[in-house]
This record gives sequence, C-alpha cells and structure tokens, in this order.
Amino acid sequence: MMARLILFLSLLCGAMSPAHAHKPSDSYLSLTAQGERLTGQWDIALRDLDFAIGLDQDGDGKLTWDEIRARHAAIGAYALERLKLSTDKGPCAFNIADQLIDNHTDGAYNVLRFAVACPTPMTRLTIDYRLFADLDPQHKGLLRLTHDGITSTAIFDPQHARQTLSPTAPDRWHQFATYVKEGVWHIWIGYDHILFLLSLLLPAVLLAAPSDNLRGAFIDVLKVVTAFTLAHSLTLTLASLSLIALPSRFVESAIAASVILAAVNNIYPLFRGRRPVAAFAFGLIHGFGFASVLIDLGLPKTSLLASLFGFNLGVELGQLCIVALFLPLAFTLRNTMFYRRLLTGGSAAIALVAMVWLVERAFDMQM
Repeated sequence: MMARLILFLSLLCGAMSPAHAHKPSDSYLSLTAQGERLTGQWDIALRDLDFAIGLDQDGDGKLTWDEIRARHAAIGAYALERLKLSTDKGPCAFNIADQLIDNHTDGAYNVLRFAVACPTPMTRLTIDYRLFADLDPQHKGLLRLTHDGITSTAIFDPQHARQTLSPTAPDRWHQFATYVKEGVWHIWIGYDHILFLLSLLLPAVLLAAPSDNLRGAFIDVLKVVTAFTLAHSLTLTLASLSLIALPSRFVESAIAASVILAAVNNIYPLFRGRRPVAAFAFGLIHGFGFASVLIDLGLPKTSLLASLFGFNLGVELGQLCIVALFLPLAFTLRNTMFYRRLLTGGSAAIALVAMVWLVERAFDMQM
C-alpha cells in the first residue's frame, strides 16, 4: 500500500512545475543543402544561453539587445563547438553570417545564421549535436534538413547525439518512429495536459455503478479519454496543416483555465455528469497546444500525413500509459479516506497550480 501511495503522489507532485514546463528546452536547427554547400539557421533559447554562458551582464534579470549583441562572439563559439557536420570525405567548415532575435511560444531565441562548406556533395551527412548536453540531459535539438525539396527530420538528445542522414533518400520509417517518440515524450512532459486528464479521471472509480465494479470505472474512463482524444486529434491536425490558427498566449491560457475548471469540478460539480462533454470541449483547445510543438518540430512535406499520424499516435500511446498506471491504482485506493481526501485536497492543489499558470501565461509574467 505504501508503495502505491508513493507512486500516486509522485505522479501528482511531479506535475507541480512552472508554467512553461509543458514546453521543454528545445532548439531548432534548419539546414538547406545545395550541392556541396549548406545554409543553416539555429534557434537557441536565450534563457538557456544565459544559463550556459551568462548574457545578463548587469544581473537585473532582464536581457537587452546590447547585452546579447555584446556576447554574439561567445554565443557563436559556444554553439558551433557543440555542432559538427561531416560527409564521407571529412568535416564541414562553418562561417557565421548573422545573429538575430526571434520569439517562439516559450520566449525569445537567438537566431544564428551560418553557411557550411563540405568537401563532397552530401549523399550522406553525419551530424554530431551536443548543445547543452553537459547542462540539461532533457534538452533536444530538432533538425530539419532540406535537399531539392526533400525534407528529412531528426531529434537529438544526449543519448542520440550522433546521427547520419541521407538527404537525397531519407528513411521514412525512421522519421515516422521519431515523430511517435516525440509524441509520447510531449504528453509525458506536458504537465498541464496530464493534470487536466487526471482531474477528469479522479472521480471515475467513485462514480462507477456499483462502486466495486472495475468494468464500470473502465467504461467511465474510456468515455472521458475517447472524448479528449477525438477533440485534440481534430484540432492538432487542423492547426498542424495551417487550416486554423490561434494566438499561442490565448491557447496556453485557455489550457490552464481548463485545468482549473476540471479540478474545481471535483470539489463543486460544474459539469454534473457531463465529464466526457467537458473533455471534448477542452480537448479542442489542448489540441492547439500539441500542434505548437509539432509546428516547431517541422512537418516534412513529402511525408506530412505519416509524420502527423506518428506524432498523434505517440501522444495517444503516452496518454494510454498514464491511464494504465492510474486506473488500477485509483480503483485499489477508492474506498480509503486517503483517496477521498486526495479527490478534494489534491484537486484544490491542482487548481491552485493551474491558477499560477493562468496568470503567468495570460499576462506574460513569471511568479
């Protein structure tokens, strides 16, 4: 029993993270190949660079353009020391062309533009990517490589720092598996999505009739999860295909608001037996949140539908793993005083955390 309690508490407490934890530390590397030459753009979060090499020279907690520009040489040297490109005939040489600033959904990024000269045409390109590997084991580098209209993608992390791509003949199965893996990863670190889902699932084992019927609890969970899946799959697809677009601040704020309402519903009924309907309605908003990740990752035009399906499949697999852990544990603990207190006290804590997220996201501030 104690082990089960610890596991359940760990799942909840692990979600109590800052507002932007839903979007992890990522950088975005785009390469365009033409013969023996490459042009590249590398978007790296300023907050990560500040932590790694120190950009805030006056220590006031704010970065100015002058502070960033004064560190351009250090930024370029730090980044390119951790990125190596090579063909079968040897290493490629870098030449930095420009550095700019751009905004992503999670803050400001330094944009490093560069040219690359390689010794031979790139039938095979080996990338060794180790940015922040010594500082953040969860950092990911998202690569998009374009060659004559053919796009290859890859995801780098400290465990997969060296990869070889064939720009002229990309491995479609590898790309599909990459998007599945990324979908699983983003639901597992998408703490707001997890808390929303758990808030809706917590009452399932108490509402099932009769209360000792695991099948009834499973059916109730199935209704909620299916409604959530259908809704976020719909908007994830539409947004990723650029058919619908919403401002990122509105989406992130609405996701936080959905967590608050789902948690409060466990204390004071708001949906009154319509949790699947609520899951569908709010799932539409959560789909836009998933889409922002997929858009940043980049969808290759030559395998757009397969990549979109792979990412969505990964999200669902990650979600099913959470449900598979939650349901047996919750059903075992359903008649204990601990679980009933968790339903109200835990839901209140979730609502409080989500309220902090809402304020941070709506007013673009840190608390």
